[in-house]
Amino acid sequence: MKVLEKELFGRKLRIEHGKVAKQSLGSVMLTFNESTILVTADASEETVKGQDFFPLTVEFQEKFYAVGKIPGGFIKREGKPSDEAILAARLIDRPIRPLFPENFFNEVQVITTVFSMLNGDSIETWGITGASLALNLSPIPFNGIVAGVRIGYVDGQFIAFPTQEQLKNSKIDMVVAGTKDAVTMVEGESLEVSEEEMVEALMFAQEKIKEIIAIEEEFLSELNIEKWEVQKEIVPEEFIEDYLSLIDEEELKKVLLTKGKKNRDKVISEYKKNVMKKFEEIFLEKWSVAFFEDKKRFLENAFEEKLQDSMRKMIINENKRVDGRTCDEIRDIACEVGLIPRVHGSALFTRGETQSLGTVTLGAPLDVQVLDTIFSDEEKRFMLHYNFPPFSTGEVKRLRGVSRREIGHGHLAERAHKNLIPSDEEFPYTIRVVSDILESNGSSSMASVCSASLALMDAGVPIQKHVAGIAMGLIFENDNFVVLTDILGMEDHLGDMDFKVAGTRDGITAFQMDVKTSQVNKEVLQKALEKAKIARLKILDKMYETIPQPRKELSPYVPIMKVFKIPVSKIGEVIGPGGKNIKEISELYNVEVYIEDDGKVKVTGHNANKVDEAINHIQNLIAQVEKGGIFEGTVKRVEKYGIFVEVLPGKVGMLHVSNLKDKLESFKIGDKVKVEVMKVEDQGKFQLKQLKEEN
Repeated sequence: MKVLEKELFGRKLRIEHGKVAKQSLGSVMLTFNESTILVTADASEETVKGQDFFPLTVEFQEKFYAVGKIPGGFIKREGKPSDEAILAARLIDRPIRPLFPENFFNEVQVITTVFSMLNGDSIETWGITGASLALNLSPIPFNGIVAGVRIGYVDGQFIAFPTQEQLKNSKIDMVVAGTKDAVTMVEGESLEVSEEEMVEALMFAQEKIKEIIAIEEEFLSELNIEKWEVQKEIVPEEFIEDYLSLIDEEELKKVLLTKGKKNRDKVISEYKKNVMKKFEEIFLEKWSVAFFEDKKRFLENAFEEKLQDSMRKMIINENKRVDGRTCDEIRDIACEVGLIPRVHGSALFTRGETQSLGTVTLGAPLDVQVLDTIFSDEEKRFMLHYNFPPFSTGEVKRLRGVSRREIGHGHLAERAHKNLIPSDEEFPYTIRVVSDILESNGSSSMASVCSASLALMDAGVPIQKHVAGIAMGLIFENDNFVVLTDILGMEDHLGDMDFKVAGTRDGITAFQMDVKTSQVNKEVLQKALEKAKIARLKILDKMYETIPQPRKELSPYVPIMKVFKIPVSKIGEVIGPGGKNIKEISELYNVEVYIEDDGKVKVTGHNANKVDEAINHIQNLIAQVEKGGIFEGTVKRVEKYGIFVEVLPGKVGMLHVSNLKDKLESFKIGDKVKVEVMKVEDQGKFQLKQLKEEN
């Protein structure tokens, strides 16, 4: 058993190995302040023959006992992962995935289990460091040490692992992961910060990552972990050389420059088949049919590498990309709003061959999303959901539940907008935005940011500014590098970086970066952010041309909502015993009534008259009966000594026989009678006298 304790960022860090989960190949218990996680790493000892992909699974297990809660619902136990748990798993997955050896195809599973959690300890961020330790403590091949840090920016000062209170006042909330040498993953949101502030935040994060990695190295230093050898299948170099000799550089370049994604993919596929056919005709006898069939995948991999090399050389040497653009060019943009009938707001944003349909639905306060996770039990009144159907890339796939990728992309686009959404006081509606990707060739999440902004303005949501997003790429060749603006799917796949940046004309609001190289330094980040700003401003100009400000009126299909205040002391009267009054009002007027703790009442419905009637009903419920008040009441009870008359909803007074103008026998339940309040007692009871109706 090994334990290491350190003071770090004003709190205590404890790393423990060898006490629990000893049958796991690699396990570590990590405690930061009052939060504790167990991270385990396991793998199959052999790979499946012929497998040419790396099956890594990263899971993040929420345990409600970690925050002293019992799970909601009927079953009362943890079920499928929440969106927050999936996002945490993705956060851990992204920085560790590139560090596995290239030819390692064994199945690997990394699980982070939360035992104790205090909000503000950023336990999901420590999951990155925990995963690095668990993998390095195991025999699983893993190239290097990685760590994660959460960064805040309060009063001009950067803070590592800010507390919950500090985050409330922070201009930046970002998680950064990296090695000793470079940042490899970034995800976060900000309050329209500048590019300079963003670079400084990343450089600050890099220094803090080095501090954490130094602790990891100290912990691992005395442990001699024997790693599995990567079983690399070897083929004769001549076999690959024979195949590559059939690929003509100029011909391949022409193939790459084919216009349109579908056409390009088709032409590449045909060219690849032709090369393989030539190989069979010329070299099959030399290598034998059996050998060829067994090792064919190595030739296919060689083709991919050649394709990648050709694309990268064309960019570096000729400033030319596969769709004919230069490195700084944005694809053609088209924006359209109000194109879908009956929805509350809609927009179609098209950038080249990537297209997002954004729709907005405005709902009642009761439509908020109630979160029930270990991270939060708050209510969300702004949601952005992202859908990526198979037809968007011309593929055939089964339609199942929401994928992890869809959850991640939707979350990023949501973060780009959430700090610009009007407050509940300014705009009391619940807001749901949906981005349906209708066509995709790179950067669909940033297209979602743009379509959402356009749709919000089309819906009349009073946002002050448009938000746009752009994805930047990177090609490194020896000591040279080129930053690419508005990357295609192929450039993302074959390039070295995917850096998504969203923001307004005044600054950055959300960002996400994944890097495949350790060469990303301050200069690269500065250049990428500078070019991203130029591109973002161009896109914003196009969006402002389409719809410069929110529509003044909401769609006629939006529920009518009226807001007013009642005294806090009267909330119980309006709700009634067991919610009786609220239910009665909702059913009677076909409305929804929502009452907040401060006495704010929101009434929503689709009929303006019914909404007004419901409000009048509520106001009558809390109205005070005063001496001298005159009402036309309704008889509720008839007794020998008099009648009981309801003058306001729930307000019933007694009309004694001595104060009747008509005979007692003439009254029955439901009759209308004009009365005056004679006396109001301390307990709220009151006495009435009958007034004679004037002819």
